Amino acid sequence: MSPPVAPPGWSRWLVPPAALSVHLSIGQAYAWSVFKPPLESALGLSGTQSALPFQLGIVMLGLSAAFGGTLVERNGPRWAMTVALICFSSGFLLSALGAATEQYWLIVLGYGFVGGTGLGIGYISPVSTLIKWFPDRPGMATGIAIMGFGGGALIASPWSAQMLESFGSDSSGIALAFLVHGLSYAVFMLLGVLLVRVPRSEKPVENAPGAFDGPQVSARGAVRTPQFWCLWIVLCMNVTAGIGILEKAAPMITDFFKETSTPVSVSAAAGFVALLSAANMAGRIGWSSTSDLIGRKNIYRVYLGVGAVMYGLIALFGDSSKLLFVLCALVILSFYGGGFATIPAYLKDLFGTYQVGAIHGRLLTAWSTAGVLGPLIVNWIADRQEEAGKSGSALYGMSFVIMIGLLVVGFVANELVRPVSARHHIPAPREAADVTARQQSESA
Repeated sequence: MSPPVAPPGWSRWLVPPAALSVHLSIGQAYAWSVFKPPLESALGLSGTQSALPFQLGIVMLGLSAAFGGTLVERNGPRWAMTVALICFSSGFLLSALGAATEQYWLIVLGYGFVGGTGLGIGYISPVSTLIKWFPDRPGMATGIAIMGFGGGALIASPWSAQMLESFGSDSSGIALAFLVHGLSYAVFMLLGVLLVRVPRSEKPVENAPGAFDGPQVSARGAVRTPQFWCLWIVLCMNVTAGIGILEKAAPMITDFFKETSTPVSVSAAAGFVALLSAANMAGRIGWSSTSDLIGRKNIYRVYLGVGAVMYGLIALFGDSSKLLFVLCALVILSFYGGGFATIPAYLKDLFGTYQVGAIHGRLLTAWSTAGVLGPLIVNWIADRQEEAGKSGSALYGMSFVIMIGLLVVGFVANELVRPVSARHHIPAPREAADVTARQQSESA
């Protein structure tokens, strides 16, 4: 499938909606916590076990993005969106079969492995295309698209909760909810497949920098630089801190206030998940657009430094004030989303637009690592604390201290980022294809 080239007069503002249709769909992953309690009840799972499909999905997101990044660059966004559609929808259909037959391994395989592959390919599918369409505002452009991934749960969380209420929260009701998700998202993602285009030239906007202006680094060269690995640590730490709350959001807020005079109902917990999704989504467009003004390093100082303060406030005072707990969680999730949306522009600043999608894909292995670390830290510690007879906010105190430490590590890594040495630069854009061919022949 060859990349579809935009005809003369094509508006670049049609590309973000195409990206949004895919990202809003695959962003359902952030609503997984709505399915955790019903699955635990219907199939007799622990909190750690019920997190497994989500964790594997995030692992596969990073791995498929890393290994598929070069293919996405070569075959274009339409090919990538088509692959994402097939994998993501098929994952839900397999999960529906697993729930119907009460075979949990099928849910893990479908949602985690197959659907997670669709997550990775779909996530990076529009990134390099958007940066080429918007060379004058790369942070804003990637923020618009990646905003959809953060906002997916804003739609999916109440929608999923309503389906479980209507269909029932037993295994057959969960199966039907998975089936509806798979079919609905297939139709919605098809809109992006049909709409997406690549620019006709390297300068789609007058008086804007060309797509290959400035230093350019190949994906193979980028992974050999300390800058890449510093950003890997930055992303991993920021994601671990955010995803730890997000994956267990509904049961976490319920536990925090279970023993108070104002306990949180199931519907209110689902509403909290939706609020977190809104903050995640707003942070992706708001903070990434701000990074165009104040710079990428400065905005990550905010994400990591202020994020550590927010975790400290929750650990110390979160169980005494529902408002404080919610506000701090919303700020953390806005930084979490902003970190995702800003990282492609940070990569573009350091490595150029040549193969930025493939570099982004490789960097997302940090997300895979964080997708295991975040839920594992929070769920494992909560399970151990519960076994020790603790309850309420005491289930999470140790987890929050660990998250503060991880954010400090990320802050230090961000301070170490410097411009890439000229020895890693590709000589000129027109030689890029020759350089790639030579590198491939050397590795063959």
